[in-house]
Amino acid sequence: MRVILLGPPGAGKGTQAQRLVEKYGIVQLSTGDMLRAAVAASTPVGLRAKDIMTRGELVPDEVVVAIIADRIAQRDAANGFVLDGFPRTVAQAEALDRLLASKGLKLDAVINLKVDHDILLRRIETRVAQMRARREAVRADDNPEALKKRLSAYHSQTAPLAAYYRGKGLLKSTDGMAVIDDVTAAIERLLAGVGEAIPQGGRGLTQRERRPVRAGKTRKKAASRKRADAKRAGGRRSGRKRLARGGSVKSAARKGARRRTTRLKAKRRRG
Repeated sequence: MRVILLGPPGAGKGTQAQRLVEKYGIVQLSTGDMLRAAVAASTPVGLRAKDIMTRGELVPDEVVVAIIADRIAQRDAANGFVLDGFPRTVAQAEALDRLLASKGLKLDAVINLKVDHDILLRRIETRVAQMRARREAVRADDNPEALKKRLSAYHSQTAPLAAYYRGKGLLKSTDGMAVIDDVTAAIERLLAGVGEAIPQGGRGLTQRERRPVRAGKTRKKAASRKRADAKRAGGRRSGRKRLARGGSVKSAARKGARRRTTRLKAKRRRG
């Protein structure tokens, strides 16, 4: 199963992505996490992206696409993945389509988390205040001012992705402002039957099991199987009785044939 989570910064994509990972045994591909890891490691890509991320702007397409291409080629992504934070533009979505097509893959669904931007800003302000009160580290781009820029960039560049994926028949939307568990349940309902979505530890259906069967046809087949089973059981019981009397199946058959021959001769004499 290959899924994209759409939604503005702070919509809870990371939380929902992790729950999908736990339920379906796929991997989470978060461009934000990968980029921050590159920044922390001071890699060339990380150094290039550092200033852009601090200003709350979007990282150039070629950088993000290169990171995604390397990541989905890894073995743990073979059974599926959930993309969190990518694509951010229609151009990136088209690049992702080309990338997946080159590997013989395709997307199964795009989940859009709809939110209220004003409430989202207040949530971020509260979260940052709480983190500072606990003396926790706060990212340079995790503040109301940077979020406003990111929301503006999302509205102008990323929001059109909804129309793009709607046109492909992949878009499924839900209320991202609901309680976290309710959002999770809504996403699971949207993914039911999509892309062989199989819970972790479960098994897929065989082709015969997936084939729809009419109820009447099922009852007829069950009755037919029951009669056949009874007939086989009756034959076994008759054979056991004959063997118990000291005979055999073959000798019983010969005796039956002789009786039929005797009856036929007597009938002819009477005629």
